[in-house]
Amino acid sequence: MPSPASGRIETLLLESAALAGNALGDPSRRAVPVWLPPSYEHEPARRYPCIYWLAGFTSTGTGLFQGGPWEPSLADRLDRLVNDRRMPEVIVVAPDCFTRLGGSQYLDSPATGRYETHVCAELIPAVDGRFRTIPAREGRAVGGKSSGGFGALVLGMRHPDLFAAVASHAGDGYFEVSVLQDVPKAFRTLRRHGGIAAFLRHFDATPKKRADDVTTIMMLAMSAAYAPDPAAPHGFALPFDLETGALVPAVWARFKAWDPVELIPAHAEALRRLKLVYLDAGTRDEYGLDLAARIMAARLRALGVAVEHDEFDDGHRGTAYRYEVSLPKLAAVLARPTGPGGA
Repeated sequence: MPSPASGRIETLLLESAALAGNALGDPSRRAVPVWLPPSYEHEPARRYPCIYWLAGFTSTGTGLFQGGPWEPSLADRLDRLVNDRRMPEVIVVAPDCFTRLGGSQYLDSPATGRYETHVCAELIPAVDGRFRTIPAREGRAVGGKSSGGFGALVLGMRHPDLFAAVASHAGDGYFEVSVLQDVPKAFRTLRRHGGIAAFLRHFDATPKKRADDVTTIMMLAMSAAYAPDPAAPHGFALPFDLETGALVPAVWARFKAWDPVELIPAHAEALRRLKLVYLDAGTRDEYGLDLAARIMAARLRALGVAVEHDEFDDGHRGTAYRYEVSLPKLAAVLARPTGPGGA
């Protein structure tokens, strides 16, 4: 019996004009891992559909390909899916949209940088120019987990000309449940450290990030993405008052404007153009994102969108095994590989 074939990872180095001079001082040069399927080297006339896979908060594209003894890497999972004939061959691209605050939510913001522009206007053309993709929306999908799932949903809604399918694993949404629960933790942590500037100094210096540290940096990252404010000392507004902890209605409204649950009606036509919207979440998700997925699925069905919704018995973390459910579903609705060896 022949040995299972393996894909290979090639790193695309991209100097981003969209990220140059960003407010956080993050690098504009990004290293983007690109997984090429087993036949890629041997069939030079063949072109492949492409899936963009977005990392969650505090992670990077490179991190997705770093597995462990009991946690297969994304490359391991892709090899297994292709060798078991559960998925046709595709190219998988894992963008690097990490920031000093832990993530960008894949949006353009003057407080972080133009990450939506980076992915959609820079990275996709660079990938199509460098690799043998099917360079059309019918050959392109986007997916991810948590903040990456949020990014996939929002990019899919806002750029239906680029993507034909979307997968979101426990994607951020229903902010009344998923975000508001972290307000007391972030408020207390910022008060304990003496404000945002002092907290950031602590966060940068401490060798071990505690749970409250991560919760707080995530609140700052969301604030920078959803509520940029050039007049504020750090370029963004918090959704709560730093003296009392009370919600600031005007800022909270800006957060809610980016909630995928709320975005759906305004993007109904774009969503109906998608061949598939795949949603899932664990029924013990610590952020209540199973509720978000349920609400989104119901609203999408009411609008006639091709949505598939799953639940499973697990929490928010350690659920990358679910990628082995969504990736074949995305690949199945994309244009088939073309040229010798293609379907």
